[in-house]
Amino acid sequence: MKCDWVRQNILFYVHNELEDDARYEVEQHLARCPECATELKAARKFHATLSEMPVAEPTPNLLAASRMRLQEALETAHPGGFWQRLILESAVWLRQIRMAPALAAAIFIVGFGGGIGATYNFLSARGGPVAVTDQPAAQPLEASAITGIRSVTQEPGSNQVSIKYDTVLTQEAQGSLNDQRIQQLLLFAARSNYNSGVRMDSVDVLTQAPDDSRVREALMYALQNDTNPGVRLKALDGLSGFVRQDGRVRDEVLRALIGDTNAGVRMQALRLVEPMKTDSNVRSVLTRLAQTDENVSIRSQARAMLAQMPEMD
Repeated sequence: MKCDWVRQNILFYVHNELEDDARYEVEQHLARCPECATELKAARKFHATLSEMPVAEPTPNLLAASRMRLQEALETAHPGGFWQRLILESAVWLRQIRMAPALAAAIFIVGFGGGIGATYNFLSARGGPVAVTDQPAAQPLEASAITGIRSVTQEPGSNQVSIKYDTVLTQEAQGSLNDQRIQQLLLFAARSNYNSGVRMDSVDVLTQAPDDSRVREALMYALQNDTNPGVRLKALDGLSGFVRQDGRVRDEVLRALIGDTNAGVRMQALRLVEPMKTDSNVRSVLTRLAQTDENVSIRSQARAMLAQMPEMD
């Protein structure tokens, strides 16, 4: 047995992911190869070190951004790519499953879940959509239990909001904008829903309650991370009343002014910071834009704003 093969499978051996016959072969080789034995010792030490470290939970922002990027990537993926890879790389899959029982178990679980989903879709197609209306006494939602938000609608002239969302089944929650459950769903939709129209509706409703710190965080997140410029403009509208009093909001608006890819978003950000043009950070950004910005309108507006400022000693 070659050392290269053993070293490629050292981690599988340390994690008990090798089949009995392969494990036996590795052990026989390690008994007579000092170099591979040293490699095993280092791998075990590394594994022990990692085991002592606390497992860091992903932040809500990272989780939401990852879900958005994954969904967008899935929407733009070539339809036939998966099946083509499955056929062409079947030998690789079989070898990985043979050498990793945990992987095989994971594939079995995914397949089992897919079967449940297919059954549900079949039953839904025959009997119509399955909907569950949440009761006011329902427990608070966990974001990890929500797979997507289908729609957000607000009753005209009131603060009553209706939200349809997916877990295993499509459900619907109705209630006041002040209800904790409604707020949780709106915050989730604003950060991670794959439908840009739903994100737009969610942010639009959230702008009615920007005094809530969580809402303000969600609006700042949407301003910096949402791929839809319309959503970013809505977020700017919701943050407009806090540019003067909240330094973090002002910094996020300045970031959008400097780095946003949409000229309309940048122009709106420029209008929001105009009352704060004597602020040192705002003045610094305006000076930079007036000198080097590629957008003629923004460069011209920045120069006009600077010309109206008194000279600083």
